[in-house]
Amino acid sequence: MSQRKQERGTILRRRTKHDDDLPDEIVLDILSKLPVKSLLRFRCVCKPWYSYIANPSFIINHQQSLPLEMSQRKEARPPMILRRRTKHDLPEEIVLEILARLPVKSLLRFRCVCKTWYSYITSPNFISTHLLCYNNHDGGYVIHIHSQICTLASDRTFETISEVRFPFTFQSKYSDLVGSCNGILCITDFVTSKSKDVYLWNPSIRKFKRLPLTCLNQTQVLNAAHGFGYDSLNNDYKVVRISWNRTKWIPPPEVEVYSLSSDSWKRVVLEISWRPNVISYGLNGILAFPFVSGHLHWMIEMIEEGGGQERRCTSMILSFDVNSEKFKELPVPDEGGCIAKCLTSYKEKLALVKFGHGAQPFSRLCSIWVMREYSVLDSWNKLHILSIESLTNFVGFTNYGLLLVQTRSRLFFSNSELKRKHKSVLIDPETLHEKEIQVDYRLDVAAYMENLALLDGANVLSY
Repeated sequence: MSQRKQERGTILRRRTKHDDDLPDEIVLDILSKLPVKSLLRFRCVCKPWYSYIANPSFIINHQQSLPLEMSQRKEARPPMILRRRTKHDLPEEIVLEILARLPVKSLLRFRCVCKTWYSYITSPNFISTHLLCYNNHDGGYVIHIHSQICTLASDRTFETISEVRFPFTFQSKYSDLVGSCNGILCITDFVTSKSKDVYLWNPSIRKFKRLPLTCLNQTQVLNAAHGFGYDSLNNDYKVVRISWNRTKWIPPPEVEVYSLSSDSWKRVVLEISWRPNVISYGLNGILAFPFVSGHLHWMIEMIEEGGGQERRCTSMILSFDVNSEKFKELPVPDEGGCIAKCLTSYKEKLALVKFGHGAQPFSRLCSIWVMREYSVLDSWNKLHILSIESLTNFVGFTNYGLLLVQTRSRLFFSNSELKRKHKSVLIDPETLHEKEIQVDYRLDVAAYMENLALLDGANVLSY
């Protein structure tokens, strides 16, 4: 027995590069119980598997690991191995259970094992199951985008894991991250008037698609805002586009919804009660519009007329149910005035961040509100109040609730050239501990995970 363990250890030491796969002991144990026909196919999966199966020690272990009845049948009827054998393979449900817990990189290789595995891995049901099973054990990632570079980083430390260049370009040369949902990125042109080009991109499988043109007349659109979310009822991804042709739009604006499953746009009516005393509406687009509890959200800024010549600024939250494709208005916590505010998400809850004047010169107070029970006014709860520098931009929260802020660009001389530099800081709202991260450019940040979506479909391109 000790000799077999030593021989198996010799095999294991030959494979060190694929740390994201199943442990080697489990892989070898599974392989040793498979019939010869399966092993001959599995040699093409990757070089480590080829070396396992071709190793003399594995061949001996495989022969000794075969079930007794199989060995006896083999001795009694030698030609049996030449026949088509399926009943000695692993049961289908066990194979699917194992595959659902493997990383995307492994699954892309395993498609070549056989037609059955290819049909497993590319089926919509398996892709949904893999998203739930595999990413439940994920450590958490974020992506941040600058110009044409997408950087994958650790959610807790923001340490860079990998970088990849966009497989497409925009007319303005600058991109705008609409949102990230289950590992798919939705990206459009940073210049609003040129944002008719919208892409869905899955970096983990190196696939992307350009969305078809919308059904509206783009020549009359001056402003547009996009949102990106997942329809859990229909296992579909949707892009929402709100467009208007004024600086301050008068309702109703035009709304369109793109469905990935149908690969087409359709118009949707914005059915909410517009207030009669409002003379103008504006869209607060400081951050990407958050997707929370199956809904997309926009902050609408309004100017209302009072009894006389008085005018006042008010706000409302516009919510869009991605499943039913219906709009509704959500309540906003009312607690005095503020300099600015924006919507975001905090630990999968809808959050509102308000900025007010600080006690010290050149400082601001940052109030963080969280809606604990979705769509309930009384559930708004003020979690934290932070003091930050006045020249600070709010970027967002990580999955673990760390606040990411960035000082505005400052001019400095370098090699006789005038340049700009950003300072990015992660803040723990509870302990107020700060950590500066090495990112000196404007950030677009979103949560990220591996996913097989966009593996197959209409007009999907590989690179």
